Amino acid sequence: MTPSTDTHGAASAPKRILLKLSGEALMGEQEYGIDPEFAGFLAKQLQLIRDEGIEMGLVIGGGNIFRGVSGVARGLSRVSGDYMGMLATIINALAMQDVLVRHGIPTEIFTPFEMPAFAHRFNAAQVGVTLKSKVVTIFAGGTGNPYFSTDSAAALRAAEIGAQMLLKATKVDGVYDKDPMKHPDAVMYGKLSFQEVLERNLKVMDATAVALCRDVGMPIFVFNLLKEGNIARIARGDTSFGTMVC
Repeated sequence: MTPSTDTHGAASAPKRILLKLSGEALMGEQEYGIDPEFAGFLAKQLQLIRDEGIEMGLVIGGGNIFRGVSGVARGLSRVSGDYMGMLATIINALAMQDVLVRHGIPTEIFTPFEMPAFAHRFNAAQVGVTLKSKVVTIFAGGTGNPYFSTDSAAALRAAEIGAQMLLKATKVDGVYDKDPMKHPDAVMYGKLSFQEVLERNLKVMDATAVALCRDVGMPIFVFNLLKEGNIARIARGDTSFGTMVC
């Protein structure tokens, strides 16, 4: 099937969103860890969303510090590797909270674990109050269960908080028929159905996350985070520049 390149321009602006960001994105140009310059760039982009009055949740992966799958390849059990990956996401959440607060953006962290020194235990009602106060809410620690990725955690939290849209931030403009970094002739999809994503095994998010979004009617918008202003465009209802899965 030929990729759809239909534009899907202005829509109603969402009131509440969840942004899924890979841990690798926090590396910036580094090979490991967190790039303060990129974290600062991200903070400025998130401020644009708050300026539009949007309530925002954030899920960050842990791949810049530790990936459970790579740990398994080195001989760790899958359960141990996944729990280590969850801890990596909490490190990223703490780093991002520090950057956001220094930019004047109030931020709270919620995890599925008891970590009272620096995070709240996830509770949907409490999260709702926090979001309505325009506090950026970071969900760390995945779902709290092994065998589930941070993609799945993002879809789950987005559903639980009643987000109108799940934003998947990437380093490319959207979803392509093949890897655009390796194939200059790759064609970007403008719009896809959940079923098309699952049947073609397109690497939007993992299948569990896509299926959950399908079941609850949660659209996924895939876009290039590195282009300044893209997030602000989404906050204004413009989704003409990425790939919409709905």
